[in-house]
Amino acid sequence: MVHVCTVTPISLTVGANRIVPAVAIPHPLGNPALDHADEYKLREKLVLKALKALTTEVEDQTIFDD
Repeated sequence: MVHVCTVTPISLTVGANRIVPAVAIPHPLGNPALDHADEYKLREKLVLKALKALTTEVEDQTIFDD
């Protein structure tokens, strides 16, 4: 499982093994200040990062920043 979240210390506390940092608390998977095309790219990048995290073997809790 991958936990996409805005506050990674909480994810670490609850024991998530794969953590993907999100954008911001009020809009974790987007940014309403961006135009449609740029927001789509942002969301696509987050989803691809989460899929990469899901397919990566981990032994300890891992935060996928890049």
